[in-house]
Amino acid sequence: MHITLLVVADCPNQQPAEHLLRQTLDDAGMASVPFDVRVVANQGDADRYGFTGSPTIQINGIDPFAQPGQPPAVACRVYPGGHGIPNALELRRALHQATADVAG
Repeated sequence: MHITLLVVADCPNQQPAEHLLRQTLDDAGMASVPFDVRVVANQGDADRYGFTGSPTIQINGIDPFAQPGQPPAVACRVYPGGHGIPNALELRRALHQATADVAG
């Protein structure tokens, strides 16, 4: 499994997203799974990575929280409920789904 946390420089939600991701991986029995942090510096990067706002978590190159029709942008991201990071339960579901997809 390859996980990338995409952020813009000085994103106030980077550290909470890193903590959520690490804690969720640990709680899901995936403590040995690392993740990369990549800074999206410009619109070209946003287009290349399919980045729709900071922070974005990609699991095996897929954003499990992507909203259809949302264009790539160098911007902050708001998740459902008005939060700056995803819901922990939904992130855990996405991680388990990615594990099942790889195994299947």
